This record gives sequence, structure tokens and C-alpha cells, in this order.
Amino acid sequence: MTELAEDILRETGGKICRHCLGRKLSKTVEGANNIERADKVCSELNITIDGAECVICDNLFDKLDEDLYKKIDDKINQLEVEFDTFLVGCQISKDIQKRDDELSEKFGLSVETIKKEVNRLIGLGIWQRYDRDAEFERQDIVFNVDLRRKPKVRIQINPLYIEGKYNKLKRGIPQTKWPCTKCKGRGCEECNGTGKQYPESVEELISEHFLKLTRGRQAKFHGAGREDIDVLMLGSGRPFVLEIKEPKIRNLDLAKLEAEINEINKGKTSYHNLHVVERGRKAEIKQSSPDTYKVYQAIVECDESFDTEKLEELKELNEIQQQTPLRVLRRRADMVRVKHVLDLSYEIIDDRTFSMKVKTEGGLYIKELISGDEGRSSPNVSEILGVNAVCAQLDVLEVSEK
Repeated sequence: MTELAEDILRETGGKICRHCLGRKLSKTVEGANNIERADKVCSELNITIDGAECVICDNLFDKLDEDLYKKIDDKINQLEVEFDTFLVGCQISKDIQKRDDELSEKFGLSVETIKKEVNRLIGLGIWQRYDRDAEFERQDIVFNVDLRRKPKVRIQINPLYIEGKYNKLKRGIPQTKWPCTKCKGRGCEECNGTGKQYPESVEELISEHFLKLTRGRQAKFHGAGREDIDVLMLGSGRPFVLEIKEPKIRNLDLAKLEAEINEINKGKTSYHNLHVVERGRKAEIKQSSPDTYKVYQAIVECDESFDTEKLEELKELNEIQQQTPLRVLRRRADMVRVKHVLDLSYEIIDDRTFSMKVKTEGGLYIKELISGDEGRSSPNVSEILGVNAVCAQLDVLEVSEK
């Protein structure tokens, strides 16, 4: 124990602080912390190093004082940020890191780096002052402390993720905000200066309330697929994750907020089972799986009378080869997708109209399944019936869970 300590003291000319000496001895000297280890060795060697100018860290640890925690406190108060969990990251001089690493390498020491000790000590101080827990995997905020010169503190506020399901009860509402096609979102006469193609969206009708309460900077909507603007989303709803960026307030009464939002948007949209989730959930709900499916209700109109007996053939629909529909070709890759019809039933309305309930794999375009899309979707309803058919009205009844 003392031999390694003497070698380190000799190498540094005795100019080493208790933090750096104790850190290098952490694998060979027992103690609750690095200060206690250094004091134990110094007592045994009958020496004093307290107050010495440290050739390793330039007395960096003296900067972890009350002035630093006042800056942290001032930053928290300035942002008025709520947090239950946190992480600390620091920036220190590359020269200090280099000297610290070189000393460890010289004596073959596999010990904590100086950055890790600094982060740990600042984290301990925050825990003691605010009674909040350090969390390495998922944290509400990150304290970034720059110690290269005069200490500076910056707080990174991590996003808040809210999962739920939505119903769209009125046609003409897109899922997400559409920038005006003429001005690309800048605002013009065409869009009355709003920068939007449509006045409201499923996204905006919920996000504006969350942004107000959380005082977040921005919201982003992640849906498990999307329906066309003229299509209703019924049944149990479509899963989504709402991402709130830089939320100052995180502790929300989601049940109360859900009820208020649904009352305000009555007849247009509704949102259900709102709850906080982790970041990875937003990617999960977008991932398609062979087990996922959707159920649609379509009103099919034909340009002439159809043979009612041929309707039975629709029940045999299975594998569908769909080339990217013409209506979305400008924003989707032109390719052939193979999807399957899982179940189909129908009810005749009149000699040119019937309703069709169809269960399909996710990603199958129902409007093109009906019309054929100039032969890009095959087989299709039009070719089976032998008449031109179009989807006059479409509703989504169910979106399976991922």
C-alpha cells in the first residue's frame, strides 16, 4: 500500500491533491472515498499534502464549491424546470485528462478517471441538495458543467414521451400539421398567414395543450401509421406517441388533462389512455410486424350495376401485389409491396353500391384495392366485379397493437 503511494508521490514531487492520490490508490487502499484513502496513507507515511498544488488536476476539485452549486441552483430557478432524475456531464482540460491517464498507465492502474470522479462528486452534491436521483439510462435532465475555465453550467432538458390512442371523428383533419404547399410554411395569402394547408390536425389538437402545461419548446407526433385526411379513425383508436421537447414541467395529471382535451375537441378528435413512456416506444409503434393488422369499413360505388354473385369472389381475395399508388408516388418510393387480405365481408346497399368490411395486413392501400389504380394494384375489386369501382367513403375500425 505505502510502496505505491511513495512511488506516486515521488513521480509527482509530492505535488498531488488528496483526490488524485486517493483515486490512484482506490484499488489498494480501503476507504469510503478518495479523500479518506489519501488521508489514511498520509497518516501512515506521516506527511501532509493538503493545500499542495496538484500537478495532475491543477486543483480542479477546488472548483466544486458552493459557488458552483449556486450556479446550478440559479440555472434551475431560471428555467423553472421540474426533474425527478438527472445525470451529470463535465468538460475539463484535455491536458488534465492526459496527465491523469499517463500517471495511471505508468503504474498500470485501472482506476476511475478524473472525469468520472468529478461527475460523481457533482452528482452527489446535487442529490444532497435536491433529493433527486442520478439515473444513467433515462433521466429528466442533464447538468453539463464546463470546468475548463471559470465554471459554467448548462442544463439539457430531455424530452417527455406520452403514449395513447386517438380517434378522428370528423373528416378533413390530417394526422399531422401540413405546411402550406404554396409558401412551404412561411405564411402567405393562400393560407391566411398560418403557413398551414389545413387549419388543424390530430397532432395540434392535443399538442397545444401539452405545450402550454409543460412549457415545452416543440411537440412531435409519432403515429402507428396514418389514415388519409378524408378517413375517420374509429374503434379503439390508433396508437401514437407525443414527444414534448424541452418540457419545463413533467408531472402532469394525465387523466384530468385527457378529459379536458376530449371535451374541447368533442366531435373532432378524442384521445385515450394517456401515459408516460420511454423514448424507445416511439420507434416501436412505427415498426410493422407480420402479426399487425387493420380493419376498414368502405363504401364502394360502381359506375354501373354489378353482378351480386361476383361479390362472393371478393371473399377469396388474399395476396395483393400493390405498386406504390399514383396519389402518393411523389413522396413514396416506387416499388411493389406484397400484402394480404385477412378477412372480408360485404352488405349490398343498392345495385351500384355496397359496403365492405376488410381486415388486412398493415400497409395495404384500401382505395387502390378497390379501384385497381390503373392496374398498379392486383387483384382488385374492380377487375373481379368487371365494373369500375371507387371507394366513396372509408373508415378505420381497428388498428392492432404492436
